[in-house]
Amino acid sequence: QLQLVESGGGLVQPGGSLRLSCAASGFTLDYYAIGWFRQAPGKEREGVSCITSSSGSTNYADSVKGRFTISRDNAKNTVYLQMNSLKPEDTAVYYCAARLTLCSDYVGEYDYWGQGTQVTVSS
Repeated sequence: QLQLVESGGGLVQPGGSLRLSCAASGFTLDYYAIGWFRQAPGKEREGVSCITSSSGSTNYADSVKGRFTISRDNAKNTVYLQMNSLKPEDTAVYYCAARLTLCSDYVGEYDYWGQGTQVTVSS
């Protein structure tokens, strides 16, 4: 069964850090671009960051540039999202998603999704 599983979410104070993990089972991530998305209550799901399959090129939403870093470890079949200097507006459920090769900004163009992990930034 093809599956993505996110982990690493939690409650953190403003200015703190978290590292999210997206682990794949049932398939290898080598050929897949992995996107991180988030959805806050009452809002649409939005793209946060993405990393391509081959070159490992990355992109980030303007709201997280300079604070978040996406990386992949193909040997562990896992993609990470390091989140630093967290703000209350980063509070959301974070999802990872996979599609072949190239990143996309569109939710509908991803083939596999994880179940999400809650990130809450609050004092």
